[in-house]
Amino acid sequence: MRWPDAHRSVLKWRPQSRAADMEAGPLAVTEVLRLAGCPAPATELVAQVGHAVVVVQELLPGKVIDRLDHRTLDQALELNQLQADRLADRPEIPTVEFHLREDGPGYCLHDPLRRHNRRSAALEHWIAAVGADHPSRMVGHDAVHMDFHPGNILAAGGSITGIIDWDGAARGDRRFDLVTLRFGIHAGEADPRVTRHLDAVLDSLPEDILRPAWAHMSLRMVDWAIRHFTPADVEHWLDLAEQRAS
Repeated sequence: MRWPDAHRSVLKWRPQSRAADMEAGPLAVTEVLRLAGCPAPATELVAQVGHAVVVVQELLPGKVIDRLDHRTLDQALELNQLQADRLADRPEIPTVEFHLREDGPGYCLHDPLRRHNRRSAALEHWIAAVGADHPSRMVGHDAVHMDFHPGNILAAGGSITGIIDWDGAARGDRRFDLVTLRFGIHAGEADPRVTRHLDAVLDSLPEDILRPAWAHMSLRMVDWAIRHFTPADVEHWLDLAEQRAS
């Protein structure tokens, strides 16, 4: 959109939402990180329009990256470190719910995995077992993006210029976003060296961080593929999910 003074912004529309919830959660997280130096967009306007929330945000420079390379991966890891402990004094900001034992609100549904085939049913059984062994909500005071993948990373000249789409941002453990990033690069063609580097980073994470995060992303992506994409896409996500489902 373009304002009367000619500067441009991004108009976003989020259905079935409340402006108060957005301002107390995702938008608050984004502002904390922006003030800390993260290239997150400033919020210029928030309005409730019926059941939906309209948000106008700063238009950041750069373009969505086509492929994560070593340089942008290193920058992404540095930005992830910037998220550490940023919400220690903001206990009112909600924590992340894993949905490992119960369905999420329109995503992370368990029954599609139970019904699809033997592989997906076995994966759901593992996810539920992880849920039984871990808290239902993420522990920590970090800022968490929740959808940190290449499609939400802007860059220009090889440098990251923006991280966008913080609509699910919450409080928890920043390292969850690294698991999301691993699933994100699996969605497209990734440099094998970048994949190995990120896998090594995940290998270094404590099991109580890695296992519920991996279970959540496995549930999220396989469920969504079953309900919205092709059987081949389901197998694609099962291939990744099973790498650490043990």
